Amino acid sequence: MEFNEKLQELRKSRSLTQEELAEALFVSRTVISKWESGRGYPSIDSLKEISRFFSVTIDDLICSEEMISVAENDKKEFVSKYVSLICNTLDILLAVLLFIPAFGNGPDSSETVSLFGLAGITPWVKTVFIVIIATAILNGICGVIIAGFNKPVWNRHRLVTGVVLSILSVTVFIVTRQPYAGIFCFVLLVIKGFLIAKVKLQ
Repeated sequence: MEFNEKLQELRKSRSLTQEELAEALFVSRTVISKWESGRGYPSIDSLKEISRFFSVTIDDLICSEEMISVAENDKKEFVSKYVSLICNTLDILLAVLLFIPAFGNGPDSSETVSLFGLAGITPWVKTVFIVIIATAILNGICGVIIAGFNKPVWNRHRLVTGVVLSILSVTVFIVTRQPYAGIFCFVLLVIKGFLIAKVKLQ
């Protein structure tokens, strides 16, 4: 008997609905439905909760082949979570652009200044720089906080937003002839791309 059939049988033996079981295991009803339809396996932590709740062993719930799938899924989720955490930390790292001298102070000056010391450009361009950097930093902070909630979909959304913001920052800094800031953002973007590609190839 497959895991999904065993879970259905155990749930029905207790006369529980999918909603009631989901509540008892602290997951959504959709997750229970997914497990019972054979479209996925619970994590090892969820398996422990199920075995505790129904007073059965994990071996009674799942066969060795299924356990391998569970372990592989857990590994992928673990790697994905930490890649997301690193990428969000890189977004927060953009804060250094606010303070390091990475901006040319206009066409008539050869000095480089920090963003707050930048005076040789129009105020609206400076505002665009601040908005892009601040948005990326906030996205990174949100991503780091979300990583603690174990919500893969939220992590993916923050990751996509972070990549889009990185591409936007590189484009804006290059178009406005700010090569140091553009190169800095480009290096962060390349690191993100490399990490995301590694996760996709697993």
